[in-house]
Amino acid sequence: RTPMLYDITPPISPSLAVWPGDIPPSREVLLDMARGDNITLSTLRATVHLGAHVDAPSHYGIDGRTMERQPLDLYVGPCQVLRIAAARGTRIEPGALEGKRITAPRILLKTGTYPDWTRFTDDFAALSPALVAHLAGAGVKLVGIDTPSVDLFSSKDLPAHQACLAHDMAILEGIVLADVDEGQYELIALPLRLVGFDASPVRAVLRRS
Repeated sequence: RTPMLYDITPPISPSLAVWPGDIPPSREVLLDMARGDNITLSTLRATVHLGAHVDAPSHYGIDGRTMERQPLDLYVGPCQVLRIAAARGTRIEPGALEGKRITAPRILLKTGTYPDWTRFTDDFAALSPALVAHLAGAGVKLVGIDTPSVDLFSSKDLPAHQACLAHDMAILEGIVLADVDEGQYELIALPLRLVGFDASPVRAVLRRS
């Protein structure tokens, strides 16, 4: 049987909303066959925290690893999607997982609190430090969420990021889970080998056999 692939990456275009003040994606066409050039050649300018992306620890820890130093095996392997009943603008506590059993080292949380990737809204749900600690205790090494950040929009001290740093847990943000059911998958979300960078866009895909 052919494995099912679920693309959980929002399309990258000028319509893609980014964090306020960050650099949205834009394309400069240097050469264009439609203009008579021998090839088409483009330049992309954008934040590295673009759409579906992984944070490097250096994004929120002064001595944290930069993107190229992150172990690749964090971003490929068994994964579990969990649907969470989360109120907008609140942090998800461990109680939200009541009745759910953690069965994979990579957990993606489907909150539904950021439904439109073309319009930035600041009332999305986020993670509590207690939830990060709970996941770490269950052997989770990557947490993903269908919002722009694991922390609330207004947060400055970034306690969820700091909890991930303390537990050496990888972070995947900005994924699209609207059409993905709860359950077991294989995650493939490899970052670019960006030397010295604090994040990388990814083509995040779930595979189910």
